[in-house]
Amino acid sequence: MSALLALEAVEARYGPVQALRGVSLEVDEGSVVAVLGANGAGKTTTLRAVSGTVRRTGEITFAGKPLRGGPEAVARAGIAHVPEGRGTFTELTVVENLKLGAYTRRERSLKADIDRVAEWFPWIPARGGQPAGTLSGGEQQMLAVARALMARPRLLMLDEPSLGLAPMIVREIFRIVRELNEKEGLTVLVVEQDARIALRTASTAYVLEVGRVAVSGPSGELRENESVRRSYLGY
Repeated sequence: MSALLALEAVEARYGPVQALRGVSLEVDEGSVVAVLGANGAGKTTTLRAVSGTVRRTGEITFAGKPLRGGPEAVARAGIAHVPEGRGTFTELTVVENLKLGAYTRRERSLKADIDRVAEWFPWIPARGGQPAGTLSGGEQQMLAVARALMARPRLLMLDEPSLGLAPMIVREIFRIVRELNEKEGLTVLVVEQDARIALRTASTAYVLEVGRVAVSGPSGELRENESVRRSYLGY
């Protein structure tokens, strides 16, 4: 596998607060990579640096080319970002949300893509005309992922997909992520506080502390790393 996404010495600030301090990481094509860490470690900012929603320095490349520009340019390059808090348009229907996910594409007919995401989320056809704001929290998170898939991305970035959801829903979302990776070859970069499920899903993981990569490696090795176990796995 080769690196689809690479960050090299990336730094980012929010005013006087430095959130990233030289973060370097790689996401191989066809892999699932997890970014772990405590609140304030820089996990979300790492994804924002990629998607162009925070000022940053350092080098980011995607598919071998420098990644520059704001969210629309990044989306057109083939990266879909599901932000923390889902970001569904609550006043719009489920189908309208899905159609917005394909706004960067040139094709006009989206029915085939809606049918495709419905294979992963079979409740969608029956709820297509329902306002997104009336869905449960788990359904809204699934809709956010489905909307991102409408763009047919090469890289899917998920920010805290388990946040505020019941364990059963979290397991289902990560099951779908694993299947998308295994069956469609979708590359995934996931930020997650639930280290157990993230390490079970990902092949590689990076642990951030105060804006720096503290430790990284294959997920199986990190599960056996004593400091990772004590800090994030609780044993």
